[in-house]
Amino acid sequence: MGETPPFARRRFLSLGAGTAAAVAAARIGLSSDAEASIGTSDPGTDGDVVRSVCEVCFWKCGIQGHVKAGRLTKIQGSPAHPLSNGKLCPRGVGAVGLAYDPDRLVKPLLRVGARGSDSMKPVSWEEAIGFLADKLDGIRKKHGPEAVALFNHGAGASWFKHLFQAYGSVNFGAPSFAQCRGPRDVAFDLTFGSDPGSPEILDISRSNCVVLLGSHLGENMHNTQVQDFAELCARDADLIVVDPRFSTAASKAKTWLPIRPGTDTALLLAWIHVVVTEGRHQREYVEKHTNGWGELSAHVATFTPEWAAVETGLDAEIIRTTARRIAAAAPAVMVHPGRHASWYGPDDTHRARAVAILNGILGAWGHRGGFFRPNGMKLAKYPTPAYPKAKPPADRRPGEAPFALEPLAQGLRRATIDGQPYPIKGWFVYGTNLIQALPQRAETLKAIEALDLLVVCDLLPAEIASYADVVLPEASHLERYDDLLGVSWHRGGVALRQPMIDPPGEAKPGWWIAREIGHTIGLGAYFPWKDVKEYLAERCRLSNVDFAELQREGIVLSPAKPTVVEDGLALTFATESGKIELYSEKLKAAGFDPLPVFRRQDAAPPGYFRLLYGRAAAHTFGRTTNNRLLGELSHNDRVWVNAKVAADLGIADGATVRLVNQDGVESAPVKVKATERMRGDCVFMVHGWGHTAKGLRYAKGKGADDSELVTRVAVDPVMGGTGMRVNFVAFRKEA
Repeated sequence: MGETPPFARRRFLSLGAGTAAAVAAARIGLSSDAEASIGTSDPGTDGDVVRSVCEVCFWKCGIQGHVKAGRLTKIQGSPAHPLSNGKLCPRGVGAVGLAYDPDRLVKPLLRVGARGSDSMKPVSWEEAIGFLADKLDGIRKKHGPEAVALFNHGAGASWFKHLFQAYGSVNFGAPSFAQCRGPRDVAFDLTFGSDPGSPEILDISRSNCVVLLGSHLGENMHNTQVQDFAELCARDADLIVVDPRFSTAASKAKTWLPIRPGTDTALLLAWIHVVVTEGRHQREYVEKHTNGWGELSAHVATFTPEWAAVETGLDAEIIRTTARRIAAAAPAVMVHPGRHASWYGPDDTHRARAVAILNGILGAWGHRGGFFRPNGMKLAKYPTPAYPKAKPPADRRPGEAPFALEPLAQGLRRATIDGQPYPIKGWFVYGTNLIQALPQRAETLKAIEALDLLVVCDLLPAEIASYADVVLPEASHLERYDDLLGVSWHRGGVALRQPMIDPPGEAKPGWWIAREIGHTIGLGAYFPWKDVKEYLAERCRLSNVDFAELQREGIVLSPAKPTVVEDGLALTFATESGKIELYSEKLKAAGFDPLPVFRRQDAAPPGYFRLLYGRAAAHTFGRTTNNRLLGELSHNDRVWVNAKVAADLGIADGATVRLVNQDGVESAPVKVKATERMRGDCVFMVHGWGHTAKGLRYAKGKGADDSELVTRVAVDPVMGGTGMRVNFVAFRKEA
């Protein structure tokens, strides 16, 4: 806990183009001309330029690819796209390594052995689609179309959502909701009538003070946000980081608060207490735009910094002074809403509500340097027949998780096991490795055994593919068209993903796969277009967008409009009262606490440490760990342990250990990073390592898989999120 020298907060992120190109040439066989260009001022940029949209993560930055003789030599950020501004993160640049990954799926596969055995045979597209069409027809006749669930991640899933809505199912589950951002989205929706968005609507670069609670900016590499964060640091604006780990972001902060894990809500309540009792809120804003000020004031009266100090392990006076600094910066201030918010289950929506309420009473919503109101572009739909009426999703029981905004992936898994409220007999898994993406792996495997059909559509043979009945190889985002992508930011618009190069082998774009399946199962009326360019051109025509310009530029922007009140924006809130709901009547009516409460977490068993996990700058979950180019830039397959704890346990830095969780589940061998940058009561791992799939020849056997150790979850009763930081691990030294 302390101050960081200003010089350490300056320029902190760079990617050497020469290094990246050298690795690309060595690992993925660039052309001799491209390889010879390494070491020049801008290697790989002498080919044709194609503008498109990235898909290495969900940010959807504008990109431009340089193509020479049919080979992709370099990827850069598109200057015209507001989410990239001509810059790109390491993952986006490193997507060249995905395009030429020697482990890519290149032919449809049918399972010939037991599930999980990786025993597959290559088949034609006609045979693969014919097989799954027969299975889908059988499931529809025996159980109804609702018995098929789509698990998905990424913009390319839109084709398959269309397909299965036409088929008659709305069982669409994305782990990105209940396992990630769900508590945050629900809490902000309850408070402001809208969620923080994706990308988050944060005016970081113009803020006077930013507070990060477990948000690893600079490691969780969201491009625009990190660019804005760099500007914030360059201005020497106030930055307060709350994290049990001294993260990259913490190294740029004026104050780092190494909080006891699981006590963030106590800190937030104490900050609100200081703001309220000392009259440091934005009075006019609160009077005009909020409901529940009196109830909030009474609620936080006892949550003093001294009370919070006992819970958090932080000094009471630092809690008080940081609250005053935050309030002094208002309204150009933000307590960052975070992204991954499924931490401790019943505490999660309350914690996120406390974040939203603090931002609300500081007047940050709608103000410069706080949360802006984004602009978008209205896009017409392609005309197709109305979807058939479908049964409600099978993810919840009556009264369960009443505020969930999307179906719960783990709820669809449960329905697959017990058949309630009706059976799920088929899974179509698009772009998500459910073996790592869902907690409680044994439940996932149990559900898979109950299926009549498991289809995996992806780029690489991750673990989930070894359990599939049929595997469909998709073209990557560098090799395909996708549906129009709306841009919602300071300046709105529409962007186009389009192919830069041809896909490898027999890999096909998602639009083609969905269309072929649709025609084969009698849903051709929902796919009346002959190809995707005809589809896109018609949507553009109906939306008054010049398709030729969109292809050429990669993005078409709408006219600029105010996004903050200082520029003329009139604030409105889509809540029942039309105001910010500090006190939530909706939560009260549903039997929940209408104001945030703090619940103390269970302590670790003797000899165990709380398992924390996070991201790395070079990787998106486990989707990029097989990328040879990105792998050369990353050394994050270690477990972080407090140096004194490691010494007391007789474990040296760099030693190999196995982690054993509270239920006796043991990890693969993993090296130790003994560091002063961790609290002594927890350990930290980067998520996405520890692959076991034999087809991932580069990633297999590197590091340990944190998700394997998540055998317990605490469920958020408000929205169904699975809190996963309730697991503990001990160390077993390798001989």
